[in-house]
Parts: sequence; structure tokens; C-alpha cells
Amino acid sequence: MTGAMASGRFKPLRLAMVARIEAIVRDDAPAADNDELRRVLAVVAQVPREAFVPHALRQRAYQLTPLPIGYEQTISDAYIVAVMTAALRLPPNAEVLDVGTGSGYQAAILSPLARRVSSIEIVAPLARDAARRLRRLRYRNINVRAGDGFQGWPEHAPFDGIVVAAGAAEVPAPLLQQLKPGGRLVMPIGPSFAQEQVLVYTKKLDGGIERCSLGWAMFVPLTGRGERPPHLVGLMDRSIPLCFGAEVT
Repeated sequence: MTGAMASGRFKPLRLAMVARIEAIVRDDAPAADNDELRRVLAVVAQVPREAFVPHALRQRAYQLTPLPIGYEQTISDAYIVAVMTAALRLPPNAEVLDVGTGSGYQAAILSPLARRVSSIEIVAPLARDAARRLRRLRYRNINVRAGDGFQGWPEHAPFDGIVVAAGAAEVPAPLLQQLKPGGRLVMPIGPSFAQEQVLVYTKKLDGGIERCSLGWAMFVPLTGRGERPPHLVGLMDRSIPLCFGAEVT
């Protein structure tokens, strides 16, 4: 596995966090407690989350809550990262696109599960710092660049999986176009911050798209070309079937 190991003093907190995630999924959505989630949680148990939050917040790194990382951005809590990553169902040697690098934690989770992770961050200083952090932690298969994730990363496409850590009213069309047949895209979608749900889009072999919902969520908004129009009014689309028969997020 790539990446540096966490310092010993944080290991008990990290393992306790993983146990909490397992318990929540087991109690709330047993169908989601599957081999894919366990594969992802084995990675979560190894990644030093404290290295991806501001130093002053390191003692809170293993709480199941988002934390600020500057520039009005947050690091998603590890529960939602694990659930969204598991929903990708990545095959061996996967090519993955991570939209919204932030501090680099999501990319670090994806790294052992993929051949290559292409990660885009619209806030240039965050992209620069994340790239340095990931290099320092010896993640060798992650490429980070500053840019608008709306356009994806055509030079590295097509992708087996795409994960977007910011909410929008609809999926950017270029991202669906860059998804391989059989690939999955996971992203929070909704008309407003309070009316989002995490949707899983699967591209069928004939190019058609199927979708299901992991449940309600609240994410920082996607910025750039995919930004949600101001004053957009509407409710969450409750007609979309749940992926596991119950909300996971």
C-alpha cells in the first residue's frame, strides 16, 4: 500500500472511528455492509487522517464530522468518504477521477484501490498544498492539478470511477462523457445545499445512465462552470430509488 503510516498515538482513534462507521452502516443500512465497504474501510484504517487537517484540529481528525481546511472548504467526514468510495465499486487497476481535492484525503483513500488517481481542485493554493502533502506521504499514483472540475480530465479519461466532493444542481455533462461503460460516478445533487442527496450514476454498456441514491447529504457547493444557479428553488427528488433500500448517508 502506498502512503506513510500514521503516528502511533492516533492509531487507536483511527481504529475506533472505523468501528463506528461499521456500526452505523450495520444498524442503518445492512445491505451496504458488504465486501466493497470492508475493502474501503481497510484502507481508511491505514490512512493518517490527522495529516490532512490543520494542525490545530488534529485531535478532532477522527470525529465523524467535516472540518474546515481554509478557503471556505472542508474535509468531508470519513464516514461519507468511505460510503462514497465503496459505491464506486472500483475494479482492479482502476482509473479514477477525484473532483474537489481539498486537502487530499479522498485521493489518499482512493490511491491503494486504483492504478491512477487524477485529482482536480479549483482553489489553486489547496491544490498546491495537497500535492505537496501527498508527495510527502509517499503517494506515488496520485496526480493533482488546479482547475475547474466541471471539465474533468480528458487527457486521463476514460475513468472507471468519478467521485465529486461538492454539490450541484446536476452532473456536469463532461464527467458523464468521461465515464467508461460500466463505470460509476458518485456526487451530491440537489437544488440547494439543504436539499442534496448523494447519487450513484452507472453508465450502461449501451451508454445509457442508471442512478440510485445513497441518501440525504450537505456538501460545500461546486464552483466554476458547474456552480448551482443562485436562488434555485426546489425539493430533493424522492422518486430516485435508494441504492441499498435505506439511506446510508
